[in-house]
Amino acid sequence: MLKYTMKKFMLMIPMLLLISALVFFALDLTPLDPVSYIISPDAAANAANVEALRDKYGLNDPTIVRYVHWIGDILHGDFGYSIVSGTAISKIIATRLPATLELSVFALILSTMIGITIGICSAIWQNSWVDYLGRFLAVVGQSIPQFFFGICMIQIFAIKMGWFPTRGRMSPGAEGFWSRLPHLVLPVLTLTISMCAVLMRYARNSMLDVLNRDYIKTARSKGIPEWKVYLKHGFRNALKPVLVVLCFRLPMLIGGSVVIENVFSWPGIGSIITSSVNSGDYPVIMVTTLMVAVAILCASFLVDVLNAFLDPRVRLEK
Repeated sequence: MLKYTMKKFMLMIPMLLLISALVFFALDLTPLDPVSYIISPDAAANAANVEALRDKYGLNDPTIVRYVHWIGDILHGDFGYSIVSGTAISKIIATRLPATLELSVFALILSTMIGITIGICSAIWQNSWVDYLGRFLAVVGQSIPQFFFGICMIQIFAIKMGWFPTRGRMSPGAEGFWSRLPHLVLPVLTLTISMCAVLMRYARNSMLDVLNRDYIKTARSKGIPEWKVYLKHGFRNALKPVLVVLCFRLPMLIGGSVVIENVFSWPGIGSIITSSVNSGDYPVIMVTTLMVAVAILCASFLVDVLNAFLDPRVRLEK
């Protein structure tokens, strides 16, 4: 198991280098010019001013030279500075990441609890009203985009009823978690609706597959209580594909939900990615994209390790 884990971990290094190169060279081909966003139109008329700024930020160097410098700085813990604001990217991430983690963790926990519960209940009471309701909710959650749910939440619960604030993470002058809680409700519920849909379907299909296995019939023939058959023999064995889905949700803890953060003006990583793309802030785009890529690779690594742990045949394959 240790050899298999180390092998998968070592494979992540060339993949990270390849992804970082693709991100860097792809952004270099875009027509966005960050200099145009940090200089006034009057100063932009002076070509000398533009060239001075490009030399200052190294934008006139060959692409391969800029990539080597950038990846070297990343390895030394220097993420660079935002071209637009001049702020250290590490400071931007340290400011924005807690907001994204707060939103994503609550949505992940809530959607996991609700999605798995409804999916398992749908499988146990197949073709009942519980099953039909769960399948209907899963289809609705997957077919309707997140921003529509967000807009509906704002219109109903914020504007019409006035129960919750419409935007931001915290009211002016407020401090502490309890003052942030009303701002969390709507974006967390919006994310939960979309995330629940996939989990419901995976949990239901996996549980139905397990309930048709011979060992479930054997357990019932031994007179084991039905609830014990479902929980001990069914639920535990049905978790494998559900855990895979959950592991691939982990990158959301870093990248956040770009759509939801913009709908609710949530000051997280997702909103900074959007503003950086609009302004052509290359250093911020590259660092945040690389962070998301690292999170995805870590999730893939975790899935491989879990599969090998749950099924020894995986790690014994040549």
